[in-house]
Amino acid sequence: MNLLPPAPEPSRFAPTRWTVVLRARGDSDEGRRALAQLCESYWNPVFRFVRGQGRGDDDARDLTQEFFARLLARGSLENVQPGRGRFRSYLLGAVKHFLADQRDHERREKRGGGLVPESLDGVPGHDTAPALQVPDPAALPSDGVFDRAWALAVMAQALETLRQEHADAGKAEHFEVLKPWLEGDADRLPQEQAAARLNLNEGALKVAIHRLRKRFRELIRRELAETVDSPAEVEDELRYLVEVLAQP
Repeated sequence: MNLLPPAPEPSRFAPTRWTVVLRARGDSDEGRRALAQLCESYWNPVFRFVRGQGRGDDDARDLTQEFFARLLARGSLENVQPGRGRFRSYLLGAVKHFLADQRDHERREKRGGGLVPESLDGVPGHDTAPALQVPDPAALPSDGVFDRAWALAVMAQALETLRQEHADAGKAEHFEVLKPWLEGDADRLPQEQAAARLNLNEGALKVAIHRLRKRFRELIRRELAETVDSPAEVEDELRYLVEVLAQP
């Protein structure tokens, strides 16, 4: 599915959640609400990135919660300058810094915690025992882990908004039948069967699919616009989202 629509008509770029956060810097209820909403949307990408650093699920979940708790604390954005790019980029840098601090803290605890370090040499008479496993830095996930989770989160949020719109309009079944054409899974339901379920002819079904995809693109664009500073950045983010999702 091609998510890249024609360039939009020039228009005034309304303030977004990210620009509200930057302007408020946590000093207003509006700014704090906007930041909380952004954090909720980005919870899963951060969790997946943290888990990819060799953390177990429970540990990654706790660290993700701690990261967002600190981010939501008053004064956490004092060093961020308005007009300095995308929320996605800021958040990835912040979580890397947080994890680096966490690793330093854990190393200090180990050095001062009375633990006996394990010898790197084999135990005499037990040379066949498994060697100490040292993670290969090259095997750790790249920024792509975060970016792919971000792209999927944007898609999921747009899909949920679209589902709710149809439910509010009394067309929940209509959405469920046509959803495969948004998810790249249209092969599971032939068009003639979908048309029959919705009591449409195939021509009307194709029009309905076209309209659904168009609205889906609009909602994706709206989600992206909440986290950048300008219309040009929306277009860049949209192209990057498609690029990330196209990767194997």
